[in-house]
Amino acid sequence: MSTTNKVALITGGSRGLGRNMAVAIAKKGIDVLITYNTNSKAAEEVVSEIKSIGRNAAALQLDTSRINSFDAFVKEFTGWLQVNTANSKLDFLINNAGTALYSPIKDVKEEQVDHIFDIHYKAVVFLTQKLLPLMNDGGGVINISSGLTRITNPGSAVYASVKTAVETFTRYLAKETGDRKIRANVVAPGAIETDFGNGRVRDNPDINKHIAEITALGRVGLPDDIGGVVAFLCTEDAYWINGQRIEVSGGQAL
Repeated sequence: MSTTNKVALITGGSRGLGRNMAVAIAKKGIDVLITYNTNSKAAEEVVSEIKSIGRNAAALQLDTSRINSFDAFVKEFTGWLQVNTANSKLDFLINNAGTALYSPIKDVKEEQVDHIFDIHYKAVVFLTQKLLPLMNDGGGVINISSGLTRITNPGSAVYASVKTAVETFTRYLAKETGDRKIRANVVAPGAIETDFGNGRVRDNPDINKHIAEITALGRVGLPDDIGGVVAFLCTEDAYWINGQRIEVSGGQAL
């Protein structure tokens, strides 16, 4: 059983940015629990990698679109905390799980809006709500947004609008949890080469080239560009950062 280690929970931590965040946080000396939706094999690979660097880790299944499953998840997570931590508490929650939607406004369907809203907004609100009682005072919540809340890219209206709602929610959360010294911040990645959106940025040469051309540092982002920033926010060095939106985009579309 851990006696002093802090604990972070990352939703959607089995691949892409979530995987990178999980490993980067573990390298800060923090134990990490990740959630995955369907790919248990990938999740266990992340767990093994974290354990190989000396931190405790586990993976739990969670479909963040199913809000009614959160109570059962929290019960399972609480059981893990009781076995693996000294005080059965969580220190950092990273709301990262998500899915893409590329559709012009004229074509978007109601069920698509509902799905994006459930995963990217309701899940953030209600998972945070249910986990706050398990959090140590002085901990933090990091919500993952998108550069698309600042940059207008046709086809991303619904996705970007919901992420904008998350950014507003985060500022309110920072205010309402300040009495417990729990910080709440947003990390907003620019375009990143992952399998997100079926690898749209990574695998489409025209999109990749265009983004590189409009980015001050001259390339598309990589997962390694994001994980370290999230990990930094889980350290004492970042204590005075609160209620902020931190865009990590290499200077995209300045």
